[in-house]
Formats: sequence, structure tokens, C-alpha cells
Amino acid sequence: RELTQAEGRVVEADLGADWAIGPKIHGGVMVALVAKAARQAYDPSGATHPVAVSANFLSAPDPGPVQLLTTVRKRGRRIGLVDVELVQGERASGGQERSDRGKVCVRAVVTLGDPEHEAPPLYSDTRVATAMDPLPPAGVAAIGPGHPAAEINHLARGCDIRPLVVEAIAEGQAPAFQIWVRPREGVVDEFFALMCGDISLPVPCAVGRRGWAPTVQLTAYLRGLPADGWLRVLCTAT
Repeated sequence: RELTQAEGRVVEADLGADWAIGPKIHGGVMVALVAKAARQAYDPSGATHPVAVSANFLSAPDPGPVQLLTTVRKRGRRIGLVDVELVQGERASGGQERSDRGKVCVRAVVTLGDPEHEAPPLYSDTRVATAMDPLPPAGVAAIGPGHPAAEINHLARGCDIRPLVVEAIAEGQAPAFQIWVRPREGVVDEFFALMCGDISLPVPCAVGRRGWAPTVQLTAYLRGLPADGWLRVLCTAT
């Protein structure tokens, strides 16, 4: 539902528990949500696309209603810029930043334009495509009943997520996670792709460092519109 007020537009959304990691809403879901709200404010026709999203996570929202305040900052011939705040709950107490509607959980800047996905690239890096098969190997199990990640990863209720679990990293080798993911219903679009930029387990898990690893800041670039089917996600760290 969309409202309008003096400083911008407000989009209301209701995030169910299926969009959570543990008790809190997944960071990639919020990146996709602020991008969708920005495009709705900038170009309801959907002719433009979010080509860059820079999100700062101030606090982790719970499943439930949220509001997204969007303010168009620039309407250029090729590029637009929209500020988005994702807000939840009543006015915050203590030192938390707040708006008139509640606590600001995410502040984002979304750049919109044409990702030029139909133009041939001047340079193409195929390392991800050659490192991972287009389809998940037969031995890679989906997150579901009995999988060690099923208890915490509630996104698996709506997404078919197949991570290649790394048990150990060889000496001198960079940790990496390989994940195949697609929606259980519907088609892959740019918002699903933006969500999947944060679909991986924290990469330090590959070297035995386990625990809570919240997303503090995330910048995502959409260089092309995804084809429908399995998305391949390769996450590495140095």
C-alpha cells in the first residue's frame, strides 16, 4: 500500500517469518525491498532498473509490518537517485535514530537506470560461470528438513537453496561458498538477484569462526538482468 506525504512517498509492507534468518529479517530481503520501493517511487512503469543499491543496516527488524519512505533526489536523462528509509515500530528510545513513524532500520541510496544487459560487454569475467555448473550437482542437498541450516534459514521455505558445504579449507586457499538458488514459485527477477547477493553463510564459517555475523553495510551492483532458472552464487574472502 502506498501513501504520500510532504517529504516523499511511503510504502507499507508486511514481512512474514519466511523472510527471516533466525528471528530477524534477512539483509538481502531488505536490499531487494528498498530497491523495489525506490523503483516504484521513481518509475512505476518498471522501465528502469536498480543498477546500484547501497544500504546501511542500523538495526535488524522483526518479522511484521514495515514502512519505506522514498525520496527522489535526482531525475536525470539516464540515471535517477532515490533515498529510502525502512522503518519499523514505535519511536525508538535511547540513542537509536528514529523517524516520526518508528525506528529507522535501514538507510539506502538506490541508483536507477538501464543495466544495458542486451549490449555485448567490453570485458567479461567468466570465473564464476566456469567454477560452478549451471545446475546444482546431484550430491548438493537443498536446505530443508534434516539440513543443518534449516533451523535458522527460513528463506528456504520460499526458495530452493542448495549450498555446497565446505568442511575444511586447504592451507593457502581462500575460503569460498558455492550456492545454487531459485524461487520455489515464480520467476527470477532483479529483486530476487539482489536478495541473493546476501544469501550465503558468513564466509568466516569456512575457517571455523562461527557466531552471529550481522550485515552492517552492503553495496550491490546489478550489471544485467538475470535469466530465469538457477542463480549461481560464489562468495569468497581474503
